[in-house]
Amino acid sequence: MAVKNAMTADFLRSAYGGESMAHMRYLIWSEVAEKEGFKNIARLFKAIAYAEQVHARNHFNEIDGNLGDATVAAGGVFGGRNTVENLEGAIMGELHEVEQMYPVYLNAAKFQNESGAERSFHYALEAEKIHAKLFKQAQDAAKQGKDMEMKAVYICPICGHTVLDEAPDQCPICGAKKEAYKAF
Repeated sequence: MAVKNAMTADFLRSAYGGESMAHMRYLIWSEVAEKEGFKNIARLFKAIAYAEQVHARNHFNEIDGNLGDATVAAGGVFGGRNTVENLEGAIMGELHEVEQMYPVYLNAAKFQNESGAERSFHYALEAEKIHAKLFKQAQDAAKQGKDMEMKAVYICPICGHTVLDEAPDQCPICGAKKEAYKAF
């Protein structure tokens, strides 16, 4: 069902743009981490890039409107020369989404009774909280010249929930089964 309210549609487009940029930024920063010898941090960037793709896809699918151009205003972190700086950029971006962007978008979707957009924003908000914490853990390790310690990163392909080492039996955000998680 297409979004009925222009404001919610604009927020979905903006979120789609931001998530799309985060996806690409994290893939680029993964390459930097790999070159610097942080194989697990590189893997974390790749996994969270996938989670951002999940969010972008969810937002895109909720728009479900007529084909046409739209100018999309979306925030994006640029720059960074090394893994520690790139992780700082990742933390800044995730915290912006958690503290500012998604709470506003989510409240607007609720107010405008846009249940699909509400679900999409909720999924992203909850996953981004986890991403900020994981990027902080990675940065703490990188500042000491160490890689993150982990066996694997698991991403829920429905909502982007992210967890280290082992997928839960059921996603705490969307309820997906353990078997659905993608391992990195």
